[in-house]
Amino acid sequence: MTEQLISARVKLNNYSNKILGIIKLKFDLHDKSEAVNKFVEIFGETILEEEVSDDYLAKVISLTKKHLEKYKNKKMSLAELDKLCEL
Repeated sequence: MTEQLISARVKLNNYSNKILGIIKLKFDLHDKSEAVNKFVEIFGETILEEEVSDDYLAKVISLTKKHLEKYKNKKMSLAELDKLCEL
C-alpha cells in the first residue's frame, strides 16, 4: 500500500521548532516533515481513536442482543452488585 504524501507549508513558533528538532535528532530522521509525522504517530492516538472494524461492531451488537434476550431489562440492586463484586 503506497502512502499518499500531502505537501503543506507551516509556520512554527520557536518552541515548536525546537521540539521538532529534538524529535528529528532523537529518532534519526531526515527532516522536520518526518519529525511531524513521528510526532503525530506518537501522540495522535490520544486525540483520535482508531476506527472500529465492521466485524468487531457486528460482534458487539450480537452480544448486546443476546444479553437483552436473556436478561431483558432486569435491574440489579446495589446489594446484588456489591455481592457480585465481592464487596
